[in-house]
Amino acid sequence: MGEVEEFAARVRALKERDGRSYEALARRLGVSASTLHRYCSGAAVPEAFAVLGRLARLCGAGTDEIRELEEHWQRADLIRRPPARPAGAVGPAEPDGPAEPVGSVEPDGPVEPIKPVGPEPVTPRPLAPTVAPAYEGAPAPARPRRRAPLVFGAVLAVLALALVVALLPGRGGKSQEAGAPLPFTYTVSSDLWENGCGHTYLADRPPARVGAPPVPVDAGRWAGAVGAVDGGQTLVRVSVQGKGASAVVLQGLHVRVVGRAGPLRWAAYRMDEGCGGAVTPRRFAVDLDAPRPLARPVDGYDASGEEGREIPAVRFPYTVTAAEPEELLVSARAARCDCRWYLELEWSAEGRSGVVRIADSGGEAFRTSGRAKGGPVYGYDSAKGRWITGAESGQSG
Repeated sequence: MGEVEEFAARVRALKERDGRSYEALARRLGVSASTLHRYCSGAAVPEAFAVLGRLARLCGAGTDEIRELEEHWQRADLIRRPPARPAGAVGPAEPDGPAEPVGSVEPDGPVEPIKPVGPEPVTPRPLAPTVAPAYEGAPAPARPRRRAPLVFGAVLAVLALALVVALLPGRGGKSQEAGAPLPFTYTVSSDLWENGCGHTYLADRPPARVGAPPVPVDAGRWAGAVGAVDGGQTLVRVSVQGKGASAVVLQGLHVRVVGRAGPLRWAAYRMDEGCGGAVTPRRFAVDLDAPRPLARPVDGYDASGEEGREIPAVRFPYTVTAAEPEELLVSARAARCDCRWYLELEWSAEGRSGVVRIADSGGEAFRTSGRAKGGPVYGYDSAKGRWITGAESGQSG
């Protein structure tokens, strides 16, 4: 098997591993389906490795596999790339006949000697200050003009202001053009439970003043009624969908902490005793205890079939369209702080770019608090219809 065939086989294996169609993968990569098919068949080798790197990460390839793919691409690229011609070469690479020796052409008449070209002498003006030339033979400096610095400075100021305005990212869902609509829609859900059934709330209330656990769909209303705060973990789901035919590139997801205090000494109320699911969704993990929290992509896992399979994490840049929306799940955890925070989604499309602030209902920051040591932990006893401690249920908190 030649180098190009070996390279194509590796690209084809990545595509088959992912399982998506050429059209779906190509939209994620920002290329046409026919171009991706040519890479997989060996009919073409991309000029740069960047698109292959995105394909490998999208299909769940590890660091070593990506490095090996790049080595095969380099060898295939050397074979497919045409040999470079010498710089400045014009016309056919090989001469049609033997070259004549230099100097074999006779001049038609007498040739005048070439006069040396140099700066013409400049007579200094009597009133202008005389400045010594920086090198021998350099022309004398011209008479300084007084208005030029002022005009030049004004032009620089205008250009600097225009550059600052152009580089300012959008805020609150606005693009660089003031008032321009977003090229995509998005929704935010933050009253989520792990696998739809497990969550802990912190509330500054005794059990007698806390109602029975709600069903997940009513979690937000229940938490608001008792003044509860997410205990230890907050799950946020951001659903993003393009509006038109053009793709929107999601460039990054950033975490901004706007408030940090010690963990709350409130009572903890567990919605159940834990649960599990066959599918662990891919997500962005955020450690709010870190000085500068980052949204770290984490692979998911599907154990519903006979053989489990990994679900590759969303890695930026990532493309969404009207036909192919995406859900970004963020799992933010805190153990040593009571943190207030929000997200910023960076995007670009059709020559525009901006940043959308992702926050809780009403534009409020999300709030996640760790549980202070020694605080009571309650679980709900459905048979008795009341909250009980771990000691009463025979379990430790």
